[in-house]
This record gives sequence, C-alpha cells and structure tokens, in this order.
Amino acid sequence: MILVTGATGNIGSTLLQELQTLDAGPLRGLTRDPARAVFPEGVEAVAGDLTDPPSLKRALEKARSLFLVSRIGPDAEIIEAARRAGVEHVVLVSSITVQTHPHLGPAGENLAVEQLLQNSGMAWTVLRPTQFASNALWWTETIRKHETVRVPYADIGLPTIHPADIASAARVALTEPGHQEQTYALTGPQRITARQQVTAIGAALRRTLPFAEISRAQAHQQMTPFLGTEAADAVLDLTGGDINDELLTVRDTVTQITGNPARTFQQWATDNTAAYR
Repeated sequence: MILVTGATGNIGSTLLQELQTLDAGPLRGLTRDPARAVFPEGVEAVAGDLTDPPSLKRALEKARSLFLVSRIGPDAEIIEAARRAGVEHVVLVSSITVQTHPHLGPAGENLAVEQLLQNSGMAWTVLRPTQFASNALWWTETIRKHETVRVPYADIGLPTIHPADIASAARVALTEPGHQEQTYALTGPQRITARQQVTAIGAALRRTLPFAEISRAQAHQQMTPFLGTEAADAVLDLTGGDINDELLTVRDTVTQITGNPARTFQQWATDNTAAYR
C-alpha cells in the first residue's frame, strides 16, 4: 500500500495518476475531505490532515510506502506516526535550498526534517526540487484582470521545475529499486527568467501580457502581509537577491531517474492555461 499525502496538490495528484497507470498496487490518497476529492479510479480516498498527526492513523494502516511533503505539519510527529504504523519507506519532498542557501531559516527547517527521517529507522529518499513552475500561479488574478504583472529581478533565470517532474521522480523512487538512502537535487531543463515566464504564459493564452520590473523594496512591501518579513526576504533572496552557482545549476537528475527529459516551463504554461482565463 502506498499512501500519498497532499493528494489533491500539484505534485500529489499527478503522482497518484502515474502510480495508478503503472498499476503499482493498492493506492491511498490523503485528503481533508474525501467526499470532494477526485482521484483516479481505484485510489482509496482517506480523511486526514497533516497538521493533525492523530488524524493520520486510519490512512497509515497497512501503508508500506509514504509520499510526504515537508513542513506542512509537525514533521517529527508525522514521521513517528509513520514508523509506528509500519511504514517501510518514505519519499520526502524537501528543497534545494538545503544545499544552496543553508543559512536561510526555511532551509534549516527542511534539513532538520531530512535528518529526522534519516534517523527514523525507515528507508528514505529525499527529493530537493528547485523553484516550482507553479509559483507562477501567484500571478493568476493579475493576468485574469488584464493588469500588469510586476516582479523584481525580472531577468534572472532559474532552472524552474514542472511539479509533474517531481511526481515522476517520486513515482520511480516509490516503485523501483536503487533509490533508497538517496538524495536528489531536481531542476528543470533550462534557466528561465520571470520576464520569459510571463511571455510563455501569454503565448499559451495567445495574448500579450503587460509586464514591469519593480524594486526589491516594492516587492517586499507587497509580499510581507501574506508571507511575513522573514519569508518575504527568503523568497526575494532565492529569486534574485542572493543567487549563487549552486542555485543556478541546471541538472539532468530528472532524466537520470525517470528516463524522460525534464518538462519545460513552456509546457507547464500550456498545461495550465485554464488557471489564467
């Protein structure tokens, strides 16, 4: 039995589809509201909330493998609950910032979760993706309203990853040998700037999107109300204010793991045009 947490999210929903297509055995998707969850045929929807580890007891019953995204709930309690339930292997989504920006608070928290898992006695695989292509969903309301997309560091390119490639890497790690006790840094196939991302979304929508670069101070003022000061600073550092060669490196890890080329941002934009209409 494989339990996929975050089963209605960008990664989890694709992972369930891939596992179901692969006929990987019994599958279970964790969701707060099973009645509203739309899962592939044959996937068992089970109620549970990562922020409330006791609610995971039913979902963890008979699960032997677990897909987990870090820092959604109290990870120490979640990992311990999985261990007690008899889970044998956990595939954890962490962050590439553990190796590129270890001084940042969120990176330190991700590293702590990795270490908890590695010391748990269960087998583990850690995925460290870079910036998600789906972060561009932050611009949905602006684009829907035909307003100007305003971002800082407009021309700094990062090797943004399609969430489906994280799902594909997780699927392989969950179902094929040779991936336990491994840590993988995952990136997209090319660097792409914010300006290029907006252009790609516009091309997918078949219209030109107005775009403007703003200062870090302006961006920080916009982000602080919903992220907080520390998180806003971290995001701005990672999107251009404190870049380094490790963060900018394009890796072929997705291809090495899955056997398929990593998806481009342009493909992500095409896949998600409905979000911007």
